[in-house]
Amino acid sequence: MTAIPQGRTRRAALMSAVCALVVSGTGLTGCSEDPDEGTNGVGRLPAAEIQRKTRTAADSADAVRLSGNVVTSGRTYKLDMRLKSDGATGSVTSQGSTFQLLRVGEQLYLKADAGFWSDAGGEGGTGAADAAAADKLDGKYVKVPQGDPSYKKFSGFTDKDVLLDGLLTLHGTLATDGHHEQAGTRTIRITGDAGSGGTLDVSLEGTPYPLRLTRAGGGGTLTFSAWGADFALEKPAKDETVDYGQQLPTS
Repeated sequence: MTAIPQGRTRRAALMSAVCALVVSGTGLTGCSEDPDEGTNGVGRLPAAEIQRKTRTAADSADAVRLSGNVVTSGRTYKLDMRLKSDGATGSVTSQGSTFQLLRVGEQLYLKADAGFWSDAGGEGGTGAADAAAADKLDGKYVKVPQGDPSYKKFSGFTDKDVLLDGLLTLHGTLATDGHHEQAGTRTIRITGDAGSGGTLDVSLEGTPYPLRLTRAGGGGTLTFSAWGADFALEKPAKDETVDYGQQLPTS
């Protein structure tokens, strides 16, 4: 979360001082600045309606950047992905290893260093690549066959609809939890079960996009930015690509 800009802090302090003078001089019970003044108005809505509007906004956006941590099946993944309907590009870090993912249409590519490939060899895989194979794959975009177990696992990180559908869900009773800021943008926060079911900060400026999510049960924290900002997706050049075969070493 970012600090409230000084200009806004001074304005709020000035309003408080004016209110205090008015109250002391007139006997009024008090006054306050409307936190939803000049916003898109969603801060005045019930939490369930805010969630509905932000889901609609997210689903309608052509593109988004997603970054942060996701904990799933006991493993933490650090993501920095740019996503749109026909593909994605970005990086994933897990257990000290970082690899790049690129999906253009249905074709998925994975790019990593030789160390990643030589360490590969997990459930459902063919074992670690030998030194020669690891060197061949080093720094190359490796085509991931759609029948390989890695395809389903990693393509989920590149699918905008799947990711947002799975992430933008708060569990339990919904409620609002005040006005906040995210990267200089005013937000309204909604929670599930007083925060134990997750929290979501929704933009009060312009389209009510989700900007920051804290997942339930320590499931990670993610930020969303660059909503609707298009980016180029191109298949890598042939000399940068390796076709490993029908099944990859997996980690």
